[in-house]
Amino acid sequence: MATLFPFRALRPKPADAARIAAVPYDVVTTDEARALADGNSLSFLRVSRAELELRPSTDPHSDAVYERAAENFARLKSTSLVVEPLPTVYVYRLGMGAHRQTGLAACFSIDEYDRDVIKKHERTRRDKEDDRTRHMIALGAQTGPVFLVYRASADVDDRAARATETEPLIDFTAPDGVRHTLWAAGRADRDAFVSAFRPIPALYIADGHHRAASAARARDELRRRGAGTSLGDEADYHTMLAVAFPHDQVRILPYNRSVSDLGGLSAERFLQAVAERFTVEPGLATPARGAIAMYFDRRWQTLRPRARPDPTNAIGSLDVSVLQDGLLAPVLNITDIRTDARIDFVGGARGTGVLEQAVESGRAAVAFSLFPVSVADLMAVSDAGAIMPPKSTWFEPKLRDGLLIHVI
Repeated sequence: MATLFPFRALRPKPADAARIAAVPYDVVTTDEARALADGNSLSFLRVSRAELELRPSTDPHSDAVYERAAENFARLKSTSLVVEPLPTVYVYRLGMGAHRQTGLAACFSIDEYDRDVIKKHERTRRDKEDDRTRHMIALGAQTGPVFLVYRASADVDDRAARATETEPLIDFTAPDGVRHTLWAAGRADRDAFVSAFRPIPALYIADGHHRAASAARARDELRRRGAGTSLGDEADYHTMLAVAFPHDQVRILPYNRSVSDLGGLSAERFLQAVAERFTVEPGLATPARGAIAMYFDRRWQTLRPRARPDPTNAIGSLDVSVLQDGLLAPVLNITDIRTDARIDFVGGARGTGVLEQAVESGRAAVAFSLFPVSVADLMAVSDAGAIMPPKSTWFEPKLRDGLLIHVI
């Protein structure tokens, strides 16, 4: 069963929260981070992406970057951050347009992560783990939460809904239009949340696999050093910061693809190879599973696989797998989308216009719009102990770094 640990968050003073909170470190380039932090001395990007303050030629994994991150973090702690006096649980609501999702922000057991009570669906890269592990140890803190999902519990969700009827601790709308609202549970509500969460059998990592893996590696290093508990509560370095949302409130948006060239094929031969593997219908069909939209030669076409995937195959039946196995690999010779520079990805709610623009501008030869993977798909793959194809899921709205910090 999943365990929820109240913790003493290091968090912004409410008046400074909007300026401090930053997009996740891994969704922006250094140049984008520099532009977002420009003119804002409190931006948490100066901690999570400290290279933005150094020369453009600076290696983002050099000692100087982690040293600057620690310096900026110390400055924020002395001016704009406060430590919660008692361990608590936070209710964190994200609002984007008409969409709302409300989760519990707390700490969760890394031992349960090791035992797959907290389940994964992605592989991680060692270099990315190295970066965040060094960052956590340099700061003595986990500064951005893992995004977890649980099968909805009426008891937990009713309590969270009641908490949102009180005065929030922090409430602001970010420049991207996402509203972030946090409530700190009182002692009685805190203990009720812990009890209500206890029967939940499993948690699923939706976003933040590298943060979770890095928290586990930081734990191992701190254990090796014989470190104690930083703030004197149960939520020490054996736990990781996360926000857990009920599955029926979470949405996954499309994660589309564009390809820079046809791999040496003529347009005629490419279309012939596509038609051998898919039925091709003119126009952009209503988005649905099993209908892959392709933009090529200034027009949209809808592709449906001639060989129907086995619906009992949790991975092979996903549209991302159908496209990869039926077209990208055999026709365009893109066998590893993690490393092939010819493929690019467009996540979120940016729509098909971005794909059209990529092709019309010449940046891409062809683009594909996919129906999003469902939360049920993600949980089925995780329950099977399997791994999703790379770049399968795009979760939005995203949590913010620097709003709740776990001192380890």
